[in-house]
Amino acid sequence: MIRPGLRVACLLVVATPVAAQPSPVRATQPPAKAAAAEPWRIIVPPQATLVFARDGALLGELGTEKRLSVPIRSLPKYVGQAFVAVEDKRFYQHDGVDLVGVASAIKGKLLGERRGGASTITQQLVGNMHPELIDRRDVSIDRKLREQSAAREMERHYTKEQILEAYINQINLGRGWHGVELAARHWFGKPAAQLTLHEAASLAAMPKSPSGYDPARYAAKHKQRRDLILSLMAEQGFISAAQATAAQRQPVTVAGPSAVANSAPWVLDIVKVQAERAGVPIAGGGYRVTTTIDGVLQAAAVEAVATGVAEIESRPTWRHAKCARAAGDTTRAAPDPAKCLQGLVVALDPMTGDVRALVGGRDYRLSSFDRAVDGMRQPGSSFKPFVYASAIANGLTANAMVADTAITIRMENGRDYAPGNADNAFLGALTMREALARSRNPVAVQLIQQVGIDTVASLARRAGIRSSIAPYPSSALGASVVQPLDFIAAYAAFDNGGFAVEPRFLLKIEDRTSKVVYTGRAPSLQPALDPRVAFVVRDMLRDAVERGTATAVRRTLSSRVPAAGKTGTTNDNSDVWFVGMTPDLVAGVWLGFDKPATIAAGAAGGTLAAPIFARVAQAWAGSRSYAEWTPPPGVVSAMLDRTTGEPATESTPIERRYTEWFLEGTEPGARRGWPWSLFKLGPIGF
Repeated sequence: MIRPGLRVACLLVVATPVAAQPSPVRATQPPAKAAAAEPWRIIVPPQATLVFARDGALLGELGTEKRLSVPIRSLPKYVGQAFVAVEDKRFYQHDGVDLVGVASAIKGKLLGERRGGASTITQQLVGNMHPELIDRRDVSIDRKLREQSAAREMERHYTKEQILEAYINQINLGRGWHGVELAARHWFGKPAAQLTLHEAASLAAMPKSPSGYDPARYAAKHKQRRDLILSLMAEQGFISAAQATAAQRQPVTVAGPSAVANSAPWVLDIVKVQAERAGVPIAGGGYRVTTTIDGVLQAAAVEAVATGVAEIESRPTWRHAKCARAAGDTTRAAPDPAKCLQGLVVALDPMTGDVRALVGGRDYRLSSFDRAVDGMRQPGSSFKPFVYASAIANGLTANAMVADTAITIRMENGRDYAPGNADNAFLGALTMREALARSRNPVAVQLIQQVGIDTVASLARRAGIRSSIAPYPSSALGASVVQPLDFIAAYAAFDNGGFAVEPRFLLKIEDRTSKVVYTGRAPSLQPALDPRVAFVVRDMLRDAVERGTATAVRRTLSSRVPAAGKTGTTNDNSDVWFVGMTPDLVAGVWLGFDKPATIAAGAAGGTLAAPIFARVAQAWAGSRSYAEWTPPPGVVSAMLDRTTGEPATESTPIERRYTEWFLEGTEPGARRGWPWSLFKLGPIGF
């Protein structure tokens, strides 16, 4: 007796003649209305936009669906055969509907047995390609009849090869990767054309349950299904029994996370925004974007931030949440990003502004907020080089004696401002060079008062800092907020001889026909400060690395690589910075909480941010050789006494001798009527 509910289903076994195959009709994109009315038509599915590093390494994909379609004839035959063996063994005999399979499924229901579904590859393709018309979640007989009708119509218009090609390019093969090409690249680190037999069977194991047969999470379960598919391929004559046995011996292995691919999610966000502003709709897919990013450095920057924050959180004195997790760790709940120590890195070419690496946070999966582009933070003492550059441009020399002493400034609101130092001490008379290397706050405040806050703000703007600098003495200590990307890029002026650069991410965009539809703007260098001033300030910043607040850099960065930079720490130790440079790279690091809070007692840019910079700079330097920075015309040198700032004599100890640089005409013995001599008389009073 036929059970209720099966009566109509039995009607599906009525055979219809298999129509002779007409001439192949290549898959083309029809008008939207036509496609909607024709669920049998093979359409070009959405493609991913691929984003590449400048050396061609894949950084990631953009688009509504992550897919790369490839011709089936470019693949080993066993790739398509693996899907046929497990999904539709009579694929080459039926007309789109497998009547034998349908009868078997009905018999299974009658007998209460669990058997495979009767949907053919063609039926699956119809539903997957036109879900708005054929919803495969709908279990009604009406949906099944419409699906079968569309499948038969598809078989009348397309060859089996075309249908199988469309199928293997359409289906979801785990974690949102559609089609064999993208799945092969992510699961096995290779294009589909290079898949081995057991890897092809692994992909064919996925359509039944992409999450349930995830080879990384459920390797044993995945291997059982993969090996079953290999056996089916042998039974159906696609491969020999010996080939199946040899492939079954292979362990289930997947590629680890690529050092480059998917290391730049914040960069992908920037690329999407900038491309669409340029009128290129890359979110729709099908484009190839070449960026300025260096893939190896990008991966190193991601690792440097992750390692740096994890090391800080592992300290016995750490009092905040410990958010570091191993990759793929799902044993504990994801931490609250607001309670996690965050970090950013920006690295760029000082001569062009081309961004080589950008990391907007510690973990994009937890928080996609880009702190490098969308954040606004106080830079602390890392702003001081702009103050010192203004002073030198206005006549001060690096050996001028200045007073690190207590000062009090009466503000317009009637309150007193009295800057102190992080060590709660005052060192008295110092050379300008020494004051910058040791980051003495009262000196920077005296300088900005003397040269004028407007003068410093103007220089900062010319260098590329677009945020406003507040007209208060505390701005000398980095109290005004800045955008990290702009701020770090502004340091390029110290590295390249005084020119401002504009950060650049896009080199070119090509459409799916390889036609270039967008070319990145040419690098633009705008004068920001006297190249002689840039050289002197950079040389002063070298002392911060070699002897001052950033000596931690040299514990990682090779001594053969010239380096300079400045640390920064804000009030309450809530932001720590290091922005530095080598002859061919400017890079900056920031650490802090999204809602400003004390990181730790005694936290400082030199101990927390500088080591991360060093890792990034060392990854960039590699084994290449470096020459010293050379002074531009109009800069002269003299051998001085580091303690007094005066010319060295025969009695000056060797350890106190150093080379100082001067704008020609300001070197010892050449000055007349020196306006800054008042610094030698003690602190300036206000």
